[in-house]
Amino acid sequence: MSRYDDYKREVLTVSRRLSQQGYFGTKSGTAGNVSMLIEGEEAIAVTPTRMRYDVMQPEDICVVGFDLKPIEGPNKPSIETPMHVAAYRVRQDINAVIHTHQTHASAISILNRPIPPLFDEVTLAIGEVVDVVPYAPSGTQELHEGVVSKLTNRCHCYLIQNHGAMCVGRDLETTFTYVELLEKTAEVYSLALATGQPITTLPPAAVRQLVAVVMARQDREIARKNALTTAEARRA
Repeated sequence: MSRYDDYKREVLTVSRRLSQQGYFGTKSGTAGNVSMLIEGEEAIAVTPTRMRYDVMQPEDICVVGFDLKPIEGPNKPSIETPMHVAAYRVRQDINAVIHTHQTHASAISILNRPIPPLFDEVTLAIGEVVDVVPYAPSGTQELHEGVVSKLTNRCHCYLIQNHGAMCVGRDLETTFTYVELLEKTAEVYSLALATGQPITTLPPAAVRQLVAVVMARQDREIARKNALTTAEARRA
């Protein structure tokens, strides 16, 4: 038994669901990656590289420190692990990261255009604009820096140019929902763009109200984690 077992099982469960539903691009491939922040530690549980999700077991999930040194697990972590760690460093409100190759979001990524606020329920969940991280080869410092540069907009979904998408959230279940919402929005946006007609977006006043709710939710999670850190420091 390990103190990381629950994290490993949760990462595997969500990863399999994503794979089975085609969010990694193929149902039998090894693309995409998933991670979860270890509460109270500068460490994450993250999927291994080059391993099919249908044969993956909880013990195959890697535990890696923010310094990228292995803590537990026999496998090499995903090549995108530095991108995940960079996201956790920049966004204190997030505890989960999912990188996908989902079809409709990937289609928008090759257009290199952000997805504007189109639906109130989606904006209320993920934030204002799904921005585009500039293209860079997988696993490179350039890609990780590009992700960091976009995360400051406090959205929960991002397109990675000519690559795929990344969603971040307060837990894996919520982040899985963001993956679904992104795909639904990207599909509708693709269909609307194909008509050649003008795209209508939400009124700015409505967007401001919805985004304020998103940021308040994020701020509550940041406050919770800060309180936890303070309490641990006092016990020490």
